[in-house]
Amino acid sequence: MNNSESTYHVPVLLKESVDGLNINPSGTYVDATFGGGSHSREILSRLNDAGRLYSFDQDEDAKKNSIDDSRFTLIEANFANIKNFLRLEGVRQVDGILADLGISSHQINVPKRGFSTRYDEKLDMRMDQQADFSAFDVVNQYSERDLQMIFSQYGDLRNAKTLASAIVSAREEEPIRTTGALISVVEKHFPKLKRNKFLAKLFQAIRIEVNGEVEALKQLLMQSAMLIKPGGRLSVISYHSLEDRLVKRFIRDGQFQGQPEKDMYGNVFVPYKKVGKLIIPTSEEVEQNPRARSAKLRIAERTEHKFE
Repeated sequence: MNNSESTYHVPVLLKESVDGLNINPSGTYVDATFGGGSHSREILSRLNDAGRLYSFDQDEDAKKNSIDDSRFTLIEANFANIKNFLRLEGVRQVDGILADLGISSHQINVPKRGFSTRYDEKLDMRMDQQADFSAFDVVNQYSERDLQMIFSQYGDLRNAKTLASAIVSAREEEPIRTTGALISVVEKHFPKLKRNKFLAKLFQAIRIEVNGEVEALKQLLMQSAMLIKPGGRLSVISYHSLEDRLVKRFIRDGQFQGQPEKDMYGNVFVPYKKVGKLIIPTSEEVEQNPRARSAKLRIAERTEHKFE
């Protein structure tokens, strides 16, 4: 890993996630979350001259990490539209897709992006910096009921109703414009000894809503089953329970709710079969990179079943 990569983002489960792709050296692969480029560089290191890698990132800051390699293409877009953008590149099927979900170290560490609880900055949290919708809109325009829902579902916050009520009451006096102002409204409702943990969950919930991360992940998973060839691999690293449940459920059932489809003979139709067990970082990796502590890696192989 070069210095610019490590400064931008410290990769999690790097070797394990790329190993999970079981790479064909002449195959075509997708890194759905380019970021600092560490996973992409690792994939490229395992490809021969015939291999190809297409990487996605909607954050314009990621462009500075682009790789000068004829086998590599960086697509500046949200992975929710992965199928259409690959078609524009003339690609209809791939041998594997890797996704490292969540937020990059760079996004957290740049104060003006508004992702971190450490800095008092404008409420932003947009991964796509050209987008109009930001954390300011969520905090100041969402109803109390909607705020409660996102805090509960996306942040696993048990006092979601109290937090939502406090925010709505505060913004009636004046808009909540900065991360510092938001923290001052809610922090009295968190245990002092767990303040940072609960604030991180609150910011996570708002970030997920701002960027439509749940729907984007669903789209990625469904489209992956249309893109990956039978025998190809899906390798996904998630960082919170909601993401992991969606990945686990889709691999198991081919859908996000209800029972898996069956044919007329009662055979279960699923686009994937899981490969191995859930993989989590070693204690050594977590010690070196504390942000790895909640990471979960799931690997699946595409079956012969058609998915539309």
